[in-house]
Parts: sequence; C-alpha cells; structure tokens
Amino acid sequence: MSHKPGFFKRLKALSLPQKQLFATALCQRMLPNYQLFSEVCEFGEPKTLSTVLELLWQSQYDKKLKFNYDIHLQRLEDNTPEPSNFEAYGVYPAMDAAVALTTLLGGIQGKIEEDITNISKLSSSTVANYIEAISVDELQDELNEEVVEEFVFAHPVMQEEKELQGMLLDIIEANPKLSAEFVKELRKEIVDAGVSNIGISVQ
Repeated sequence: MSHKPGFFKRLKALSLPQKQLFATALCQRMLPNYQLFSEVCEFGEPKTLSTVLELLWQSQYDKKLKFNYDIHLQRLEDNTPEPSNFEAYGVYPAMDAAVALTTLLGGIQGKIEEDITNISKLSSSTVANYIEAISVDELQDELNEEVVEEFVFAHPVMQEEKELQGMLLDIIEANPKLSAEFVKELRKEIVDAGVSNIGISVQ
C-alpha cells in the first residue's frame, strides 16, 4: 500500500523518539482489535498489551523509566494468538496487534529503526486483509492482483487509514520536542476515539 509520495521518506527522516511515538500511536489504535477478539474467543490478557502501551507512552517523556524488555516480550508472545487454533476472522487483526507491539518493543530494545517504522505498513496490511475479508463477494472471481490492490486501496477504510497516518505524521513532524503535555494529549485523543484501524470499538 503506497501512501502519498514521500510518506515513508518523511517517516524515516523523523528522529528516533518521533518514530517511536508514531509507532506507539498506531499500536494503541490496533488495541481494540485484540480486546474484542479476546472477549469473544476467551483468549489472552488484553491488560498485557495495554500495560506495554502505557509504558511506551510514558517512556516518551519520562527518561528515567526503566522496564524489562525481555519480560514484556515474553508476555506478549504468550498472549499472541495462533490463527490455526481459531475459526474466527478476528484472530488475524488480534494477532497483528500483538505482533506490532512485539516488533515495536524489539525495535526499541535493539535500536532497529526499520522495525519501528514498519509498524506503519503492519497497520495498513491489517486494514488491507480486513477489506479483502469483507469483500469476498465483490472479489470472488477476481484473479488479477492489480485489480484487487486497486479495489483495496480505494476502499473507504483504507482511505481513512492513510488519512490518519498522514495526519499523525504531520502532527509529530510539527512537534519535534515531544513535550510530556503533547504526548499525553496525543494519547488521550487516540484512547478517547476508541476506534481501531478497522473500525472496531470496544467502548
């Protein structure tokens, strides 16, 4: 899924703390996908994911905050669903939410900036897979991959995802200092919106 020209160039040009904030915001937005799946299929502990998210937000402005990456990575692994064990489609967006957090945490621990910026693609691919899943009737006889990709790209849910990622990038670019107030306000907006990248709300 390509964004407007220069999106990834701009994303890669952010400072490491800005990249982390961008990725944390996207992971926060994926959380309801996990929460709903967990509730419906009685799997996993959403609290494990939300605790990691709380620490990630806090670490943006509290430089003294220390947390044990290995323990949290292990907990995330234990709470990542295996799609072959479930019939519900919701296992895929739930797995993506856990994988995104694992990737982000591992990227921060190892200072692998590419893993951190890849959260953008991971969130978009969750959306793309969701669109394909809900559009089975429209796409059932379509064998041309380009046509499928165009259909997915033009879909309102994907347009919304692109718009949100674009706005997020604009806001973070415009605030290079990342004050505690700014970070807390951004988090509050995403949490209060309460809607995931595929439109799921658990409020």
